[in-house]
Amino acid sequence: MKQLFSGKKKFIIIAFAVIVGLAFFPFVIASLLVWFVHKRVSNKNVRYVLFAAIALFTLFFGSAWVVAMTSPSKTKTQSEQAPQATRVDKNTSQATKPIETSLSPTVFKAQTAQNNPNIVLAKVVAIIDGDTIDVDLGDGNIKRVRYIGVDTPESVDPKQPLQCFSKEATAKNKELIDNGIVGLEKDVSETDRYGRLLRYVYMGDLFINQALVAEGFAHASSYPPDIKYQDKFKLAEQQARTGNKGLWGSCDITTPTSSKKPTTSNSTSSQANTNTSGASTDGGTCKYSCSGTDRDCADFSSHAEAQAFFNCCGFTAQNDPMKLDAVGVGDGIACENI
Repeated sequence: MKQLFSGKKKFIIIAFAVIVGLAFFPFVIASLLVWFVHKRVSNKNVRYVLFAAIALFTLFFGSAWVVAMTSPSKTKTQSEQAPQATRVDKNTSQATKPIETSLSPTVFKAQTAQNNPNIVLAKVVAIIDGDTIDVDLGDGNIKRVRYIGVDTPESVDPKQPLQCFSKEATAKNKELIDNGIVGLEKDVSETDRYGRLLRYVYMGDLFINQALVAEGFAHASSYPPDIKYQDKFKLAEQQARTGNKGLWGSCDITTPTSSKKPTTSNSTSSQANTNTSGASTDGGTCKYSCSGTDRDCADFSSHAEAQAFFNCCGFTAQNDPMKLDAVGVGDGIACENI
């Protein structure tokens, strides 16, 4: 034994003994304690009690030591994977959170929102303007959606001039929902006369229709029977007007979406002059009888045509027997949503 700890061998033997001792540390301690008790304690009863205590110590402490020594790589792997596996979802209450993520990023599956089965999820594929988008309802079913209850300045209709703040409204709509998953909520009507889906739109917990009005990128536009949230939109518009937000502070507004002067029965309207049906404000024949059959917006092909008839007949926000001005708005603009 002494030869093992002599010369240069002793450094190797000591190092080896330390490594083995660390690997089996609890058992080394237990062996030393057993030897000590055997040599120092003469009372057999006390000796047996101490042996039992040492055995229990070795059982619990030794098993924990073995687990710690034999699985360091597993613990390291789990810690390395933790950041990827435990992503924090900051929108756990969002109405538009997808039920499941498609394995293919190019295929969106039809589904409804977890928290509201009345909300259909859709992937935004194109921003048309401030209040119109194209969406994929699932498996490539592309539909055009028109926001309910709001109207943004016109930017894409070739029959109308580019209106004040139209580019900003389109940019804001793009900022809020571009390429995202939105929730679509139906009111009463399924589509408008152009086949566009009429929907309330959500991005997460944000109500897009209301947000556009509240920030001054759109104004409230009520068309029964789709008036579920119209009180919210009107309040949002009042607050935006008061705060001169968006178009209310940037445009010379007497109509909600244009910087032109107000169109009245005594003024010449550029919209009336663009009417291809021959209606005018200079005493000419109006398209329809102003006192005959009641007309509605469905009888006109465009807002300009409806406005021309409205002006030709001398209708105003206070005198609108055919209700061509949106109910509850009273701004003198006829059929502004077509």
